[in-house]
Amino acid sequence: MSAQANTTPRLEVRGLTRHFGGQDVVSDVSLSVMPGQVTCLLGPSGCGKSTTLRIVAGVDRQDAGEVLIDGEVVSGGARHDPPEARAVGLMFQDFALFPHLNVGDNVGFGLRGSKAETRARVHDLLERVHLDGYAAKYPHELSGGEQQRVALARAVAPRPRIMLMDEPFSGLDNRLRDGIRDETLDLLKEEGAAVLLVTHEPEEAMRMADEIALMRAGRIVQKGAPYNVYNAPVDRSAAAFFSDINVIRGTVHGALTDTPFGGFLAPGVPDGTEVEIVIRPQHLRIDFDRDGRGPNPTPQDGTPARGVVERARFIGNESLVDFRMDHDGSLLKAAIPSVFLPKTGTALWLMIRRERCFVFPRKG
Repeated sequence: MSAQANTTPRLEVRGLTRHFGGQDVVSDVSLSVMPGQVTCLLGPSGCGKSTTLRIVAGVDRQDAGEVLIDGEVVSGGARHDPPEARAVGLMFQDFALFPHLNVGDNVGFGLRGSKAETRARVHDLLERVHLDGYAAKYPHELSGGEQQRVALARAVAPRPRIMLMDEPFSGLDNRLRDGIRDETLDLLKEEGAAVLLVTHEPEEAMRMADEIALMRAGRIVQKGAPYNVYNAPVDRSAAAFFSDINVIRGTVHGALTDTPFGGFLAPGVPDGTEVEIVIRPQHLRIDFDRDGRGPNPTPQDGTPARGVVERARFIGNESLVDFRMDHDGSLLKAAIPSVFLPKTGTALWLMIRRERCFVFPRKG
């Protein structure tokens, strides 16, 4: 195989745009997915994720842009290959199994080759999704998790070059979801398919994706590895999509924003600009020494600020505590490991981890 072939994306979309009712539902979307890679289109409902997936599948057609598979244009300009000519597999929230066919026939539906080859492929896949011995059962005899595994095996059976998945796990019980996601990911990696997954759940994207493309209002606003997208959000909305956030407002003077927690650097931001300092609840900590000079000082945490407990609740592996801050009456949320349930009205001092804060110019 040539060096060029090794670097050719299995799936590439360039500048996809789709109009509905005079508005851009998808606007200038570009991305690429290599064989064996999982890319997740993540964003709120209505942001254009599923429309992008439908265009890639060939069931919808873009108004501008191109779709390429293994370097060849399959949709763009005058060309528009139908779904069956694109070697794509599809998995949706609705498993869409044929009720009149048993599991083996569902998985083998549409496979080409001899009966012996089909039987061998079906047997291998059912074994790999832990349904060995289920071939003679019918969909109505299966649990939701088992139906999902059959749908996965059927989608993978023709060895598609690209697997397109639209919220495929959202109909499953939470207790089943993690295990089936892991099994799905393992099988797709083994098959070497390029996977484009649509979800509105950040946890699912973080768990499954090699790359996340965060969408908003039809556009990709940030793209990168899960760690980078989470830890270096492009703006306040991107940070808030992955977790609860606290926001402290201030104004820049001399590249510094003064806050009750001390000054925060805002390099390159003009004087007089209003900014928002964003911090996640798990990066607030309680300073029981009040002045921050306890046995384990942390200078990077800056100046303590006092707040009064409004509410505390335990949620399994941590406690969430709401504080009404003295300096401006704002509400800050802190996530404290283990059980910590101070009484309402208790005054405590908070510190924040500066290296975990994000500073963004205020919008609107």
